[in-house]
Amino acid sequence: MIEHALTFGYVAVSIAVLLNLWRLLRGPSLMDRVLAVDTMVINVIALIILFGIQQRTTVFFEAALLFAMFGFISTVAYCRFILRGDVIE
Repeated sequence: MIEHALTFGYVAVSIAVLLNLWRLLRGPSLMDRVLAVDTMVINVIALIILFGIQQRTTVFFEAALLFAMFGFISTVAYCRFILRGDVIE
């Protein structure tokens, strides 16, 4: 039963990544593209967690946590760069 749920999860998150990629390429504004990249980070975290569940190991959960922290910091830095022109004051 868990195999079916994991397959459904992989398919759903993969479709979400493809839709985010479409928004990244066709976004009318720069902020739409930033939000698409941020959402893609969240979807990649979901894929890492699904793979960790499939492999039955906790290493991937730690990797997902590190990826989430990196994604948050990079999104904040990029938004500050867009708004102010520099990251470090």
